Amino acid sequence: MKKLISFIVAIFSFYLFTAFSSINIPEVQGISNNYNALTDLYKEWRIFENPPLLDGAPDYTAKKFKQRYPQFKLLKARLEQFEIDNWTIGQQVDWYIVLAEMNGFDFNYHILKPWVRDPAYYKTIWMHKSDTPAHEGPTHHMVTELWTYNFPLDNNETQRLIQELKVIPSLNLQAKKNLTGNAKDLWITGIRDIRQQKKDLEALLIQVADNNSADLKEVINQSIQSTADLIEWLEEEAKAKTGPSGIGKDNYTWYLQNVHLVPLTWEDEVMILKRELARAWSSLKLEEHRNRHLPELEDVSTKEAYEKLADRSAKSLMSFLKEQEILTVKDYFDPALEAQLGRFIPKDKRNFFTIGSHIDPRPLYSHFYHWFELARLQHEPNQSLIRRNPLLYNIFDSRNEGMATAVEEMYMQAGLYDDDPRVREIVYIMIAQRAARGLGSLYAHANEMTMEEAGGVHSSQTPRGWMKTEKELLIFEQHLYLRQPGYGTSYITGKHLIEQALAEYARMKEENGETFQIKDFFDGLNKIGNIPISLGHWELTGSKEPIELIFED
Repeated sequence: MKKLISFIVAIFSFYLFTAFSSINIPEVQGISNNYNALTDLYKEWRIFENPPLLDGAPDYTAKKFKQRYPQFKLLKARLEQFEIDNWTIGQQVDWYIVLAEMNGFDFNYHILKPWVRDPAYYKTIWMHKSDTPAHEGPTHHMVTELWTYNFPLDNNETQRLIQELKVIPSLNLQAKKNLTGNAKDLWITGIRDIRQQKKDLEALLIQVADNNSADLKEVINQSIQSTADLIEWLEEEAKAKTGPSGIGKDNYTWYLQNVHLVPLTWEDEVMILKRELARAWSSLKLEEHRNRHLPELEDVSTKEAYEKLADRSAKSLMSFLKEQEILTVKDYFDPALEAQLGRFIPKDKRNFFTIGSHIDPRPLYSHFYHWFELARLQHEPNQSLIRRNPLLYNIFDSRNEGMATAVEEMYMQAGLYDDDPRVREIVYIMIAQRAARGLGSLYAHANEMTMEEAGGVHSSQTPRGWMKTEKELLIFEQHLYLRQPGYGTSYITGKHLIEQALAEYARMKEENGETFQIKDFFDGLNKIGNIPISLGHWELTGSKEPIELIFED
């Protein structure tokens, strides 16, 4: 596999960085090789990555990108001149993080081009907080996080909202000029996001009906009208869209390795996801056989029953983590989980995740490791400036989605469901669903399937028909994974990489005659932060192999 990866990296690197641009990389001299110089460069890079404004909105025009690209190449050239071999592992890891982000910018500029191909990129209103360090998928730089506002608004918050909403009309006008791509599935499905924005703005207008600010109501009305105009334009343009939306196997592999630092190829991911799908189905059937004499799992049918189940399940999970010494449980874990316990949903309205959570929510609450990590960002910021903020371009996915998925099964194997073995069945159903949806997304990016056909894999390969009950989740997930290469597979491949890290860590302990403690493993990765698991593996174990698989000379 090393030879294959090296060949792909060499060929595609030449294609991406040479063939796409005739601009020569500037010659840079006198760069300091101390770590502080890297943090200074990182600060400059993050300022640059945030685009200048055009009529109050981020400028994503082709003209502006072309003007700015030489400055990017100068920043990249400065990064590449560092000599880091004598740095600590942690400092070298930070260098690779900056490299990955810069590669992400270059890939977006040349290949992904969400501002050209993806109407959903122009969604501004976000109603809910993401459970990952940043929103999933490509997002423009001046979104309105409506969930951060407390209603009714005071004067300061009213003014903040006015200023944020002023971006929408200007950005929507720009979208009509920038969106020249021909990605049919991205285009047609992306219109849904813009339609939803109109509905959210209309709901907001009702919510602020008692607000005395005429300016606020005016800017909301302007935003509604602007969004309606954009929808009409998108629908008309959609009639002529005929092209594929996937980025192709070679582009996918390059992006996976050089941006998300996942030491796998498109073909590797297909193999891993097929294996996990088969393993999950076969394990589910063995569990069902083992449990055949036990009572069937039953869902709750009332609001009161759900609240009791949710409370009991959360306490069970937190007690397990503490008593079994799985990881260090911080004071902020309990409130972080309690805020996400969910609500009762009638049976005919449930989607894949809420079907399981109305039977036993502990598998889903295990996945809510996400919320522990977000609370940690707030209460214990990483000591490294480069890791303190969310990594750009969803580069955190192998770590965050991989960990949240991995612990579902790890907690199970460590004994979480010894009190009710049938809950193990839910865990295998969840693994199968993640593998099936990721597999579909791989075929969609290879342009071997349309998004709808990829959704068919996702739906048909999920046990018990749990993905056939509510279509919105299916569309949302496949659309997201088509917009953000590598995200749909990161749950399973990230889990795979975390298991590799655990195995290497345990082997290292055994070889050194030391006692392995699972708590040390989780605490170690948590301290390292929300970075690609290949880098976490290196820092935790001292083995650079996952990174060498990508960047081997």
